[in-house]
Amino acid sequence: GYYYVDKTPYVAQLIDQGKYYFLSRPRRFGKSLLLDTIKELFEGNKPLFSGLYIENKWNWEKKHPVIRISFGSGTLRNRKELDDRIKSLLQTNARNLDIVLNEKDDIAGQLIKLIDDAKHKYKESVVLLIDEYDKPILDNITNAEIAAEMREGLKNLYTVIKDADEFLKFCLLTGVSKFSKVSLFSGLNNLRDITLSTEYSAICGYTDEDIDRVFAPELSGLNRDDIRRWYNGYNWSGQSVYNPFDVLLLLEE
Repeated sequence: GYYYVDKTPYVAQLIDQGKYYFLSRPRRFGKSLLLDTIKELFEGNKPLFSGLYIENKWNWEKKHPVIRISFGSGTLRNRKELDDRIKSLLQTNARNLDIVLNEKDDIAGQLIKLIDDAKHKYKESVVLLIDEYDKPILDNITNAEIAAEMREGLKNLYTVIKDADEFLKFCLLTGVSKFSKVSLFSGLNNLRDITLSTEYSAICGYTDEDIDRVFAPELSGLNRDDIRRWYNGYNWSGQSVYNPFDVLLLLEE
């Protein structure tokens, strides 16, 4: 009863070509699903990839510990709420990996310990996925003072990443906007920004081919030219793509 658009060719290429990535896309564009796909892949959940491009191109015996952090839910109104949320997310990841963190340690110390302990406990390098990295700032963008506090709080988290290089296998941060590496990613100057990379222009969203091939059973009675004109308007220096959420709303009607 579900349709699935296979983005694993892009995921395989990402992992093969590098280690640190940043991707910006609008909300409701499939960024979270992309991170979920990468998480399940590195955790070796082979049944979820049955019939997909990557099924026979991945070593399913080798599993990596995954740390997944998302700021997508709720609105954080001040620095204390942000710090509390980060610590809660780190504790959740620690429990999932059967690791104990000292709640008295600061945020940087907890993340360092989480990555270090995960690497040694599972004998494999760690995958770090951060979703909606910029949301705490954007939610307070009209209040310059609070937005600056949020930036400093997030900077406290993100600057750990480069120092953890020897423990990391793969790292991807996603968000809506790109902030200056100087202000937010201080020291983390090795992120490859694939936002406008032609080869990854369709890593999120549906292409014309996806609509015609995957969703063909749902197109009966709809004017295909109208759908293309209404929804196929996003382009990041490559293939034009449809917003997945808008297409699903259309097909539900």
